Amino acid sequence: MIGGAPVFEAIANRFYDLMEQDPAYAELRAMHAEDLEPMRRSLPRFLAGWAGGPRDWFEANPGKCMMSLHKDFPIDRMTAEQWAEAMARAIAEVAPEPANIAQAMTDVLTRMARGMAR
Repeated sequence: MIGGAPVFEAIANRFYDLMEQDPAYAELRAMHAEDLEPMRRSLPRFLAGWAGGPRDWFEANPGKCMMSLHKDFPIDRMTAEQWAEAMARAIAEVAPEPANIAQAMTDVLTRMARGMAR
């Protein structure tokens, strides 16, 4: 409904571009591996399955979710907000249609990110 794999790939790539290029996300970037390429390949597959598309990410990672994969990371309010803001910007800049679905996706991912803060 929102455009499939190409849209999720564009969102993920823009998200990681922002993380790498914008100093506002420096703490978030520091939490990640030097090479973001594996994440650039994984996040779009997660987002597609999460949004109701192909479930190959979930099949390749049985019993995993974003919360369990990030449980060992020192996520605080600041880094959770950086993640949420970068993702919201990425979605807004890619501007998938329909806009109400894109906004709903932003809202849910923002709540998920904030829920990871300790």
